Amino acid sequence: MTRQRDRLIVVSNRLPYAFRRDATGLLNAEPGSGGLVTALLPVLRHRGGVWIGWTGTSEASPELDSELAKAGEGAGYMLKGVPLSPEEVHNFYEGFSNEIVWPLFHDMQLLCNFDPAYWRTYREVNRKYARAVQETGVPGDFVWVHDYHLMAVAAELRQMGSEFRTGFFLHIPFPSPDIYLKLPWRMALIEALLQYDLIGFQTARDRRNFLQCVRALVKDAEIEGRGQVVQVAACGRTVRVGNFPISIDFKAFVRQAAAPEVAARAKELHTLLPRRKLMLGIDRLDYTKGIPFRLRAFHDMLTRYPALRERISLIQVVVPSREDIKDYRDLKTEIEQLVGKINGSFVDPGGWVPVWYVYRSLTRQDLLAYYRAADIALVTPLKDGMNLVAKEYCACSIEEDCVLILSEFAGAAEQLAKGALLVNPNDIEGVADTIHRGFHMNEAERRKRMRWMRRSIREQDVFWWVDTFLRAAIAKDLRAFPQPESYIVNESTDYHLSF
Repeated sequence: MTRQRDRLIVVSNRLPYAFRRDATGLLNAEPGSGGLVTALLPVLRHRGGVWIGWTGTSEASPELDSELAKAGEGAGYMLKGVPLSPEEVHNFYEGFSNEIVWPLFHDMQLLCNFDPAYWRTYREVNRKYARAVQETGVPGDFVWVHDYHLMAVAAELRQMGSEFRTGFFLHIPFPSPDIYLKLPWRMALIEALLQYDLIGFQTARDRRNFLQCVRALVKDAEIEGRGQVVQVAACGRTVRVGNFPISIDFKAFVRQAAAPEVAARAKELHTLLPRRKLMLGIDRLDYTKGIPFRLRAFHDMLTRYPALRERISLIQVVVPSREDIKDYRDLKTEIEQLVGKINGSFVDPGGWVPVWYVYRSLTRQDLLAYYRAADIALVTPLKDGMNLVAKEYCACSIEEDCVLILSEFAGAAEQLAKGALLVNPNDIEGVADTIHRGFHMNEAERRKRMRWMRRSIREQDVFWWVDTFLRAAIAKDLRAFPQPESYIVNESTDYHLSF
Protein backbone atom coordinates (compact mmCIF):
# COMPACT_ATOMS: atom_id res chain seq x y z
CA MET A 1 0.00 0.00 0.00
CA THR A 2 1.09 3.58 -0.64
CA ARG A 3 -0.13 6.67 1.18
CA GLN A 4 -3.33 5.95 3.04
CA ARG A 5 -4.92 9.26 2.07
CA ASP A 6 -4.97 8.10 -1.56
CA ARG A 7 -6.71 4.82 -0.92
CA LEU A 8 -9.77 3.68 -2.81
CA ILE A 9 -12.55 1.90 -0.93
CA VAL A 10 -14.80 -0.08 -3.26
CA VAL A 11 -18.21 -1.06 -1.91
CA SER A 12 -20.39 -3.53 -3.80
CA ASN A 13 -23.12 -6.01 -2.96
CA ARG A 14 -20.71 -8.94 -3.28
CA LEU A 15 -16.98 -9.26 -2.75
CA PRO A 16 -14.82 -10.22 -5.76
CA TYR A 17 -14.43 -13.60 -4.02
CA ALA A 18 -17.09 -16.15 -3.09
CA PHE A 19 -16.51 -18.13 0.11
CA ARG A 20 -17.91 -21.64 0.10
CA ARG A 21 -17.34 -24.81 2.06
CA ASP A 22 -16.24 -27.92 0.18
CA ALA A 23 -17.40 -31.49 0.79
CA THR A 24 -15.06 -31.78 3.77
CA GLY A 25 -16.36 -28.58 5.37
CA LEU A 26 -13.26 -26.56 4.55
CA LEU A 27 -13.86 -22.93 3.64
CA ASN A 28 -12.46 -21.90 0.26
CA ALA A 29 -12.18 -18.56 -1.53
CA GLU A 30 -13.18 -18.65 -5.20
CA PRO A 31 -12.04 -15.57 -7.17
CA GLY A 32 -14.68 -13.76 -9.17
CA SER A 33 -14.32 -12.41 -12.66
CA GLY A 34 -15.80 -9.67 -14.79
CA GLY A 35 -15.06 -6.18 -15.95
CA LEU A 36 -15.43 -4.46 -12.59
CA VAL A 37 -12.86 -6.71 -10.90
CA THR A 38 -10.50 -6.46 -13.88
CA ALA A 39 -10.68 -2.68 -13.98
CA LEU A 40 -10.39 -1.94 -10.27
CA LEU A 41 -7.68 -4.47 -9.44
CA PRO A 42 -4.75 -2.35 -10.70
CA VAL A 43 -6.11 0.78 -8.99
CA LEU A 44 -6.46 -0.97 -5.65
CA ARG A 45 -3.03 -2.54 -5.96
CA HIS A 46 -1.36 0.73 -6.92
CA ARG A 47 -2.99 3.05 -4.39
CA GLY A 48 -3.74 0.57 -1.66
CA GLY A 49 -7.38 -0.08 -1.01
CA VAL A 50 -10.23 -2.02 0.46
CA TRP A 51 -13.09 -3.94 -1.14
CA ILE A 52 -16.19 -4.23 1.04
CA GLY A 53 -19.04 -6.61 0.23
CA TRP A 54 -21.13 -9.56 1.26
CA THR A 55 -19.18 -12.78 1.69
CA GLY A 56 -22.01 -14.92 0.31
CA THR A 57 -22.63 -16.45 3.72
CA SER A 58 -24.31 -15.45 6.97
CA GLU A 59 -21.52 -16.76 9.14
CA ALA A 60 -18.93 -14.59 10.89
CA SER A 61 -16.03 -16.62 12.21
CA PRO A 62 -12.26 -16.45 12.76
CA GLU A 63 -11.89 -18.95 9.92
CA LEU A 64 -13.72 -16.63 7.52
CA ASP A 65 -11.66 -13.66 8.71
CA SER A 66 -8.52 -15.67 8.03
CA GLU A 67 -9.67 -16.57 4.50
CA LEU A 68 -10.56 -12.93 3.81
CA ALA A 69 -7.11 -11.82 4.92
CA LYS A 70 -5.41 -14.53 2.88
CA ALA A 71 -7.39 -13.74 -0.29
CA GLY A 72 -6.76 -10.02 0.14
CA GLU A 73 -3.04 -10.52 0.63
CA GLY A 74 -2.86 -12.46 -2.63
CA ALA A 75 -4.90 -9.83 -4.48
CA GLY A 76 -2.90 -6.88 -3.17
CA TYR A 77 -5.71 -5.14 -1.30
CA MET A 78 -7.79 -5.67 1.83
CA LEU A 79 -11.11 -7.52 1.79
CA LYS A 80 -13.75 -6.73 4.39
CA GLY A 81 -16.82 -8.93 4.56
CA VAL A 82 -20.35 -7.88 5.48
CA PRO A 83 -22.30 -10.87 6.85
CA LEU A 84 -26.02 -10.95 6.06
CA SER A 85 -28.62 -13.05 7.84
CA PRO A 86 -31.05 -15.16 5.79
CA GLU A 87 -33.81 -12.64 6.60
CA GLU A 88 -31.63 -9.77 5.38
CA VAL A 89 -30.81 -11.63 2.18
CA HIS A 90 -34.53 -12.18 1.60
CA ASN A 91 -35.74 -8.64 2.36
CA PHE A 92 -32.75 -6.62 1.14
CA TYR A 93 -31.44 -8.60 -1.84
CA GLU A 94 -34.33 -10.72 -3.05
CA GLY A 95 -36.92 -8.22 -1.83
CA PHE A 96 -36.16 -4.51 -2.20
CA SER A 97 -33.31 -4.88 -4.67
CA ASN A 98 -34.83 -7.47 -7.00
CA GLU A 99 -38.59 -7.26 -6.43
CA ILE A 100 -38.76 -3.46 -6.37
CA VAL A 101 -35.74 -1.64 -7.78
CA TRP A 102 -34.88 -4.09 -10.56
CA PRO A 103 -38.34 -4.21 -12.21
CA LEU A 104 -39.13 -0.53 -11.50
CA PHE A 105 -35.86 0.76 -12.95
CA HIS A 106 -36.43 -1.44 -16.02
CA ASP A 107 -39.89 0.11 -16.60
CA MET A 108 -41.76 -2.99 -15.41
CA GLN A 109 -43.56 -1.57 -12.39
CA LEU A 110 -46.37 -4.13 -12.60
CA LEU A 111 -43.88 -6.76 -11.40
CA CYS A 112 -42.99 -4.79 -8.26
CA ASN A 113 -43.83 -5.95 -4.75
CA PHE A 114 -43.81 -2.81 -2.59
CA ASP A 115 -43.54 -4.58 0.77
CA PRO A 116 -42.76 -1.98 3.51
CA ALA A 117 -40.54 -4.51 5.31
CA TYR A 118 -38.25 -4.55 2.28
CA TRP A 119 -37.51 -0.82 2.58
CA ARG A 120 -36.78 -1.04 6.31
CA THR A 121 -34.32 -3.88 5.78
CA TYR A 122 -32.76 -2.13 2.79
CA ARG A 123 -31.86 0.87 4.97
CA GLU A 124 -30.62 -1.41 7.77
CA VAL A 125 -28.35 -3.35 5.43
CA ASN A 126 -27.06 -0.16 3.80
CA ARG A 127 -26.24 0.98 7.34
CA LYS A 128 -24.25 -2.24 7.82
CA TYR A 129 -22.18 -1.50 4.73
CA ALA A 130 -21.68 2.10 5.87
CA ARG A 131 -20.52 0.89 9.26
CA ALA A 132 -17.98 -1.37 7.54
CA VAL A 133 -16.69 1.67 5.62
CA GLN A 134 -16.49 3.70 8.82
CA GLU A 135 -14.57 0.95 10.59
CA THR A 136 -12.11 0.52 7.74
CA GLY A 137 -11.62 3.95 6.21
CA VAL A 138 -9.21 6.72 7.16
CA PRO A 139 -9.35 10.43 6.32
CA GLY A 140 -8.54 11.03 2.65
CA ASP A 141 -10.01 7.75 1.37
CA PHE A 142 -12.36 7.89 -1.59
CA VAL A 143 -15.40 5.60 -1.24
CA TRP A 144 -16.79 4.27 -4.53
CA VAL A 145 -20.15 2.53 -4.08
CA HIS A 146 -21.63 0.34 -6.82
CA ASP A 147 -25.14 -0.35 -8.00
CA TYR A 148 -28.75 -0.36 -6.95
CA HIS A 149 -28.34 -2.51 -3.86
CA LEU A 150 -26.43 0.24 -2.03
CA MET A 151 -27.97 3.57 -3.01
CA ALA A 152 -28.31 4.68 0.64
CA VAL A 153 -24.75 4.01 1.87
CA ALA A 154 -23.64 7.66 1.63
CA ALA A 155 -26.73 8.83 3.52
CA GLU A 156 -25.95 6.37 6.31
CA LEU A 157 -22.33 7.54 6.37
CA ARG A 158 -23.46 11.18 6.70
CA GLN A 159 -25.67 10.23 9.64
CA MET A 160 -22.61 8.71 11.30
CA GLY A 161 -20.79 12.01 10.89
CA SER A 162 -18.47 10.72 8.17
CA GLU A 163 -16.73 13.17 5.85
CA PHE A 164 -15.43 10.65 3.32
CA ARG A 165 -15.48 11.70 -0.32
CA THR A 166 -18.03 9.41 -1.95
CA GLY A 167 -19.00 8.36 -5.46
CA PHE A 168 -21.79 6.13 -6.68
CA PHE A 169 -22.21 4.34 -9.99
CA LEU A 170 -25.54 2.86 -11.08
CA HIS A 171 -25.03 -0.12 -13.38
CA ILE A 172 -28.71 -0.39 -14.37
CA PRO A 173 -30.97 2.25 -16.02
CA PHE A 174 -32.52 5.10 -14.05
CA PRO A 175 -36.25 5.47 -14.84
CA SER A 176 -38.14 8.50 -16.05
CA PRO A 177 -40.15 10.48 -13.45
CA ASP A 178 -43.51 8.92 -14.34
CA ILE A 179 -42.04 5.51 -13.44
CA TYR A 180 -39.82 6.54 -10.52
CA LEU A 181 -42.62 8.46 -8.78
CA LYS A 182 -44.51 5.19 -8.28
CA LEU A 183 -41.93 4.20 -5.64
CA PRO A 184 -43.46 4.71 -2.16
CA TRP A 185 -40.04 5.78 -0.79
CA ARG A 186 -39.21 8.01 -3.75
CA MET A 187 -38.30 11.07 -1.69
CA ALA A 188 -36.17 9.21 0.83
CA LEU A 189 -34.24 7.42 -1.92
CA ILE A 190 -33.59 10.54 -4.03
CA GLU A 191 -32.40 12.38 -0.92
CA ALA A 192 -30.13 9.44 -0.09
CA LEU A 193 -28.57 9.54 -3.56
CA LEU A 194 -27.92 13.26 -3.20
CA GLN A 195 -25.65 12.52 -0.24
CA TYR A 196 -22.97 11.29 -2.67
CA ASP A 197 -20.40 13.74 -3.99
CA LEU A 198 -20.48 12.21 -7.48
CA ILE A 199 -23.25 10.13 -9.06
CA GLY A 200 -22.50 8.24 -12.27
CA PHE A 201 -24.93 6.75 -14.78
CA GLN A 202 -24.46 4.62 -17.88
CA THR A 203 -26.03 6.99 -20.42
CA ALA A 204 -27.07 10.60 -20.94
CA ARG A 205 -30.71 9.44 -20.88
CA ASP A 206 -30.29 7.93 -17.40
CA ARG A 207 -28.64 11.15 -16.18
CA ARG A 208 -31.49 13.26 -17.60
CA ASN A 209 -34.09 10.99 -16.00
CA PHE A 210 -32.40 11.38 -12.62
CA LEU A 211 -32.20 15.17 -12.93
CA GLN A 212 -35.88 15.35 -13.92
CA CYS A 213 -36.74 13.37 -10.77
CA VAL A 214 -34.63 15.77 -8.69
CA ARG A 215 -36.48 18.73 -10.21
CA ALA A 216 -39.84 17.11 -9.46
CA LEU A 217 -39.08 16.12 -5.87
CA VAL A 218 -36.39 18.35 -4.38
CA LYS A 219 -37.76 21.88 -4.35
CA ASP A 220 -34.58 23.63 -3.18
CA ALA A 221 -32.28 21.92 -5.69
CA GLU A 222 -30.67 23.96 -8.45
CA ILE A 223 -29.15 22.22 -11.47
CA GLU A 224 -26.16 23.92 -13.05
CA GLY A 225 -23.40 23.35 -15.59
CA ARG A 226 -25.37 21.60 -18.36
CA GLY A 227 -26.87 19.25 -15.80
CA GLN A 228 -23.55 18.28 -14.28
CA VAL A 229 -23.97 19.84 -10.84
CA VAL A 230 -26.86 19.79 -8.37
CA GLN A 231 -26.83 22.41 -5.61
CA VAL A 232 -29.03 21.42 -2.66
CA ALA A 233 -29.66 24.55 -0.60
CA ALA A 234 -31.23 22.91 2.46
CA CYS A 235 -28.07 20.98 3.32
CA GLY A 236 -25.56 23.14 1.47
CA ARG A 237 -24.40 20.24 -0.67
CA THR A 238 -22.87 20.24 -4.15
CA VAL A 239 -23.39 16.98 -6.04
CA ARG A 240 -21.77 16.21 -9.38
CA VAL A 241 -23.71 14.11 -11.87
CA GLY A 242 -22.35 12.50 -15.02
CA ASN A 243 -22.71 9.57 -17.38
CA PHE A 244 -19.81 7.17 -17.74
CA PRO A 245 -20.48 4.20 -20.05
CA ILE A 246 -18.96 1.07 -18.56
CA SER A 247 -17.05 -1.17 -20.92
CA ILE A 248 -14.87 -4.28 -21.18
CA ASP A 249 -11.19 -5.19 -21.21
CA PHE A 250 -11.03 -4.99 -25.00
CA LYS A 251 -7.43 -6.16 -25.39
CA ALA A 252 -8.00 -9.21 -23.20
CA PHE A 253 -11.03 -10.29 -25.24
CA VAL A 254 -9.16 -9.83 -28.51
CA ARG A 255 -6.18 -11.80 -27.25
CA GLN A 256 -8.30 -14.65 -25.89
CA ALA A 257 -10.58 -14.78 -28.96
CA ALA A 258 -7.51 -15.14 -31.21
CA ALA A 259 -6.26 -18.21 -29.33
CA PRO A 260 -5.93 -21.35 -31.53
CA GLU A 261 -8.26 -23.42 -29.35
CA VAL A 262 -11.01 -20.79 -29.64
CA ALA A 263 -10.57 -20.59 -33.41
CA ALA A 264 -10.79 -24.38 -33.63
CA ARG A 265 -13.97 -24.47 -31.56
CA ALA A 266 -15.55 -21.73 -33.70
CA LYS A 267 -14.67 -23.68 -36.84
CA GLU A 268 -16.23 -26.78 -35.30
CA LEU A 269 -19.52 -24.89 -34.81
CA HIS A 270 -19.58 -23.97 -38.50
CA THR A 271 -18.83 -27.59 -39.38
CA LEU A 272 -21.77 -28.76 -37.27
CA LEU A 273 -24.01 -26.11 -38.87
CA PRO A 274 -22.74 -25.93 -42.46
CA ARG A 275 -23.81 -23.74 -45.39
CA ARG A 276 -25.63 -21.17 -43.31
CA LYS A 277 -25.09 -17.98 -41.37
CA LEU A 278 -25.12 -18.27 -37.60
CA MET A 279 -27.00 -15.74 -35.51
CA LEU A 280 -26.28 -15.61 -31.78
CA GLY A 281 -28.25 -14.56 -28.71
CA ILE A 282 -26.66 -14.88 -25.25
CA ASP A 283 -28.66 -13.83 -22.21
CA ARG A 284 -29.16 -14.49 -18.55
CA LEU A 285 -32.64 -15.85 -17.83
CA ASP A 286 -34.44 -12.60 -17.05
CA TYR A 287 -37.63 -10.93 -18.21
CA THR A 288 -35.74 -7.72 -19.14
CA LYS A 289 -33.78 -9.52 -21.87
CA GLY A 290 -36.72 -9.83 -24.26
CA ILE A 291 -35.93 -13.42 -25.32
CA PRO A 292 -39.56 -14.38 -26.18
CA PHE A 293 -39.89 -11.23 -28.35
CA ARG A 294 -36.67 -12.18 -30.16
CA LEU A 295 -37.89 -15.71 -30.85
CA ARG A 296 -41.19 -14.40 -32.19
CA ALA A 297 -39.29 -12.05 -34.50
CA PHE A 298 -37.17 -14.94 -35.77
CA HIS A 299 -40.33 -16.97 -36.40
CA ASP A 300 -41.84 -14.02 -38.28
CA MET A 301 -38.68 -13.60 -40.37
CA LEU A 302 -38.73 -17.26 -41.43
CA THR A 303 -42.43 -16.95 -42.26
CA ARG A 304 -42.19 -13.81 -44.38
CA TYR A 305 -38.78 -14.47 -45.92
CA PRO A 306 -38.87 -18.17 -46.89
CA ALA A 307 -35.69 -17.75 -48.99
CA LEU A 308 -33.71 -17.55 -45.72
CA ARG A 309 -34.86 -20.95 -44.52
CA GLU A 310 -31.98 -23.40 -44.30
CA ARG A 311 -29.60 -20.44 -44.77
CA ILE A 312 -29.64 -19.14 -41.20
CA SER A 313 -29.75 -20.67 -37.71
CA LEU A 314 -30.23 -18.95 -34.38
CA ILE A 315 -28.08 -20.16 -31.49
CA GLN A 316 -29.90 -18.98 -28.37
CA VAL A 317 -27.92 -19.40 -25.15
CA VAL A 318 -29.81 -18.84 -21.89
CA VAL A 319 -27.79 -18.79 -18.68
CA PRO A 320 -29.81 -20.15 -15.71
CA SER A 321 -30.83 -17.57 -13.12
CA ARG A 322 -33.19 -17.47 -10.12
CA GLU A 323 -34.97 -20.70 -11.06
CA ASP A 324 -36.56 -20.84 -7.61
CA ILE A 325 -38.81 -17.89 -8.53
CA LYS A 326 -42.07 -18.67 -10.34
CA ASP A 327 -41.83 -15.77 -12.82
CA TYR A 328 -38.45 -17.06 -13.97
CA ARG A 329 -39.64 -20.66 -14.22
CA ASP A 330 -42.61 -19.45 -16.29
CA LEU A 331 -40.25 -17.47 -18.53
CA LYS A 332 -38.10 -20.55 -19.09
CA THR A 333 -41.19 -22.55 -20.04
CA GLU A 334 -42.33 -19.85 -22.47
CA ILE A 335 -38.91 -19.76 -24.14
CA GLU A 336 -38.82 -23.54 -24.53
CA GLN A 337 -42.33 -23.59 -25.99
CA LEU A 338 -41.39 -20.91 -28.54
CA VAL A 339 -38.23 -22.80 -29.52
CA GLY A 340 -40.32 -25.94 -29.96
CA LYS A 341 -42.88 -24.08 -32.05
CA ILE A 342 -40.23 -22.64 -34.40
CA ASN A 343 -38.38 -25.91 -34.82
CA GLY A 344 -41.62 -27.82 -35.22
CA SER A 345 -42.80 -25.44 -37.96
CA PHE A 346 -39.61 -25.19 -40.01
CA VAL A 347 -37.20 -27.99 -39.17
CA ASP A 348 -35.80 -29.85 -42.15
CA PRO A 349 -35.53 -33.64 -41.67
CA GLY A 350 -32.41 -33.44 -43.81
CA GLY A 351 -30.48 -31.58 -41.10
CA TRP A 352 -31.45 -27.91 -40.79
CA VAL A 353 -32.61 -26.90 -37.29
CA PRO A 354 -33.73 -23.24 -37.10
CA VAL A 355 -33.00 -22.70 -33.37
CA TRP A 356 -30.20 -24.31 -31.41
CA TYR A 357 -31.22 -23.78 -27.78
CA VAL A 358 -28.56 -23.98 -25.06
CA TYR A 359 -29.69 -23.71 -21.43
CA ARG A 360 -26.56 -23.66 -19.29
CA SER A 361 -23.65 -21.51 -18.29
CA LEU A 362 -20.83 -21.39 -20.82
CA THR A 363 -17.15 -21.91 -20.20
CA ARG A 364 -14.98 -18.97 -21.15
CA GLN A 365 -13.68 -20.85 -24.20
CA ASP A 366 -17.17 -21.73 -25.40
CA LEU A 367 -18.35 -18.15 -24.94
CA LEU A 368 -15.46 -16.81 -27.02
CA ALA A 369 -16.00 -19.49 -29.66
CA TYR A 370 -19.69 -18.59 -30.00
CA TYR A 371 -18.72 -14.95 -30.44
CA ARG A 372 -16.10 -15.86 -33.05
CA ALA A 373 -18.47 -18.15 -34.96
CA ALA A 374 -21.49 -15.83 -35.10
CA ASP A 375 -22.09 -13.91 -38.32
CA ILE A 376 -24.84 -11.88 -36.65
CA ALA A 377 -25.42 -11.07 -32.97
CA LEU A 378 -28.99 -10.41 -31.90
CA VAL A 379 -28.82 -8.35 -28.67
CA THR A 380 -32.37 -7.16 -28.03
CA PRO A 381 -33.15 -6.50 -24.35
CA LEU A 382 -36.34 -4.66 -23.52
CA LYS A 383 -34.22 -2.44 -21.24
CA ASP A 384 -30.58 -2.64 -20.16
CA GLY A 385 -28.18 -0.40 -18.31
CA MET A 386 -25.38 -1.08 -20.79
CA ASN A 387 -25.28 -4.70 -22.09
CA LEU A 388 -21.68 -5.81 -22.29
CA VAL A 389 -22.54 -8.81 -24.50
CA ALA A 390 -22.75 -6.37 -27.42
CA LYS A 391 -19.28 -5.01 -26.67
CA GLU A 392 -17.78 -8.46 -26.05
CA TYR A 393 -19.15 -9.66 -29.39
CA CYS A 394 -17.56 -6.73 -31.22
CA ALA A 395 -14.23 -7.24 -29.47
CA CYS A 396 -14.17 -10.93 -30.42
CA SER A 397 -15.13 -10.25 -34.05
CA ILE A 398 -11.49 -9.95 -35.05
CA GLU A 399 -12.20 -10.52 -38.76
CA GLU A 400 -14.65 -7.59 -38.60
CA ASP A 401 -16.95 -9.32 -41.09
CA CYS A 402 -20.16 -9.54 -39.06
CA VAL A 403 -23.27 -7.65 -37.96
CA LEU A 404 -24.57 -6.44 -34.60
CA ILE A 405 -28.35 -6.01 -34.24
CA LEU A 406 -28.91 -4.05 -31.04
CA SER A 407 -31.92 -2.89 -29.04
CA GLU A 408 -32.27 0.88 -28.94
CA PHE A 409 -33.15 0.46 -25.26
CA ALA A 410 -29.75 -1.01 -24.33
CA GLY A 411 -27.32 1.49 -22.88
CA ALA A 412 -24.73 0.37 -25.43
CA ALA A 413 -26.93 1.79 -28.22
CA GLU A 414 -25.88 5.33 -27.27
CA GLN A 415 -22.26 4.49 -28.07
CA LEU A 416 -22.66 1.93 -30.86
CA ALA A 417 -25.48 3.53 -32.87
CA LYS A 418 -23.17 4.40 -35.74
CA GLY A 419 -22.22 0.77 -36.37
CA ALA A 420 -25.07 -1.39 -35.07
CA LEU A 421 -28.47 -1.95 -36.65
CA LEU A 422 -30.78 -0.53 -33.98
CA VAL A 423 -34.21 -2.06 -33.38
CA ASN A 424 -37.19 -1.69 -31.11
CA PRO A 425 -37.43 -5.19 -29.54
CA ASN A 426 -41.21 -4.80 -29.15
CA ASP A 427 -41.55 -4.42 -32.94
CA ILE A 428 -41.68 -8.08 -34.02
CA GLU A 429 -41.87 -7.37 -37.75
CA GLY A 430 -39.29 -4.59 -37.52
CA VAL A 431 -36.77 -6.92 -35.88
CA ALA A 432 -37.54 -9.59 -38.49
CA ASP A 433 -36.92 -7.10 -41.30
CA THR A 434 -33.63 -6.06 -39.67
CA ILE A 435 -32.46 -9.67 -39.49
CA HIS A 436 -33.19 -9.94 -43.20
CA ARG A 437 -31.25 -6.74 -43.82
CA GLY A 438 -28.30 -7.94 -41.73
CA PHE A 439 -28.23 -11.24 -43.56
CA HIS A 440 -27.96 -9.50 -46.93
CA MET A 441 -25.62 -6.67 -45.90
CA ASN A 442 -22.61 -6.50 -48.22
CA GLU A 443 -19.12 -7.17 -46.92
CA ALA A 444 -17.89 -3.59 -47.28
CA GLU A 445 -20.68 -2.22 -45.09
CA ARG A 446 -20.29 -5.02 -42.54
CA ARG A 447 -16.59 -4.28 -42.15
CA LYS A 448 -17.05 -0.51 -42.02
CA ARG A 449 -19.67 -0.72 -39.29
CA MET A 450 -17.83 -3.31 -37.19
CA ARG A 451 -14.49 -1.53 -37.54
CA TRP A 452 -16.03 1.67 -36.19
CA MET A 453 -17.60 -0.08 -33.19
CA ARG A 454 -14.44 -1.99 -32.33
CA ARG A 455 -12.39 1.18 -32.51
CA SER A 456 -14.82 2.97 -30.17
CA ILE A 457 -14.81 0.11 -27.66
CA ARG A 458 -11.02 -0.18 -27.82
CA GLU A 459 -10.54 3.50 -27.01
CA GLN A 460 -13.26 3.57 -24.35
CA ASP A 461 -12.51 0.34 -22.57
CA VAL A 462 -13.12 -0.53 -18.93
CA PHE A 463 -9.91 1.18 -17.83
CA TRP A 464 -11.02 4.37 -19.58
CA TRP A 465 -14.28 4.07 -17.64
CA VAL A 466 -12.50 3.87 -14.27
CA ASP A 467 -10.18 6.72 -15.18
CA THR A 468 -13.00 8.97 -16.38
CA PHE A 469 -15.07 8.41 -13.24
CA LEU A 470 -12.15 9.06 -10.90
CA ARG A 471 -11.07 12.15 -12.84
CA ALA A 472 -14.58 13.51 -12.39
CA ALA A 473 -14.42 12.71 -8.68
CA ILE A 474 -11.31 14.84 -8.15
CA ALA A 475 -11.95 17.56 -10.74
CA LYS A 476 -11.59 21.04 -9.26
CA ASP A 477 -14.00 22.78 -11.60
CA LEU A 478 -16.44 22.09 -14.42
CA ARG A 479 -13.81 22.64 -17.11
CA ALA A 480 -12.04 19.50 -15.89
CA PHE A 481 -15.28 17.54 -15.63
CA PRO A 482 -15.77 15.02 -18.49
CA GLN A 483 -18.33 16.16 -21.06
CA PRO A 484 -21.16 13.63 -20.70
CA GLU A 485 -22.43 13.70 -24.28
CA SER A 486 -19.09 13.04 -25.98
CA TYR A 487 -17.81 9.78 -27.43
CA ILE A 488 -14.34 10.73 -28.57
CA VAL A 489 -12.28 8.16 -30.43
CA ASN A 490 -8.63 9.12 -30.57
CA GLU A 491 -6.06 6.57 -31.69
CA SER A 492 -3.19 8.40 -29.99
CA THR A 493 -4.78 8.78 -26.55
CA ASP A 494 -3.24 6.73 -23.74
CA TYR A 495 -5.37 6.79 -20.62
CA HIS A 496 -3.66 6.54 -17.25
CA LEU A 497 -5.40 6.27 -13.93
CA SER A 498 -4.99 9.64 -12.30
CA PHE A 499 -6.71 9.17 -8.95
